[in-house]
Amino acid sequence: MKGSILIADDEPLARRTLRQHLLGLGWAGPIHEAQDGETAIAVANDQRPDLVFLDIVMPGATGLEVLKELDYEPKVIFTTAYDQYAVTAFELGALDYLLKPFGRDRLERMVRRAQAALNASAVPLLSRARESLEQARTLSRIFVRDGNRIIPIPLASLEHVQGADDYVTICTATKKYLVSLRLSDLESHLRGANFLRIHRSHLINLEYIASIEPYDAAHVQVVMKSGERIVASRTGSKRLRGLAL
Repeated sequence: MKGSILIADDEPLARRTLRQHLLGLGWAGPIHEAQDGETAIAVANDQRPDLVFLDIVMPGATGLEVLKELDYEPKVIFTTAYDQYAVTAFELGALDYLLKPFGRDRLERMVRRAQAALNASAVPLLSRARESLEQARTLSRIFVRDGNRIIPIPLASLEHVQGADDYVTICTATKKYLVSLRLSDLESHLRGANFLRIHRSHLINLEYIASIEPYDAAHVQVVMKSGERIVASRTGSKRLRGLAL
């Protein structure tokens, strides 16, 4: 495996661990390092590495701000200890998303995909990074794992999302996907879209409502077009009643 790499991370241990894993996997190309966002920008534009392992949260400049300042289009793998950034990473078209701490097996699978992708055309990360920095930006699609694949789900096909602790189940008309993400974090990305939080555990697409029916004196329930019934919380019930003219 060959090609030049930049590891941009403010944690020395994370950089050292990643370098050791890459060398252990037989990576033969040069491996550069940057300890903050500003250094990452300078090193990337000077050395123009083929692949960048980019921490999203760094001093000096965030990973997204680093992408904004690059004058070329590298392949990017986001690395972070904060799982709520997975949606942003895949929406930007990253090759993959590495959650710290990570193991050698996980990295090996990722590196093999990265090596194959180095021969493919670059994803327009810079323009997407600029879009991501705009205030009130909403997603057009959500990227999720489906076995060994990463697939896009257009928001128009997303019926509802059910949250449980640090996971959500994304429900479409044909399939359900379990994603490591907080419902509140996903909701923040969907502001301005056609979604409504009707319960602390439920976010629904208004286009998929078949009807809203009484449940008891204080609550209503939503009947989705799929036939699924979701009881709203008191606050969610008030929001749903407020939809009526």
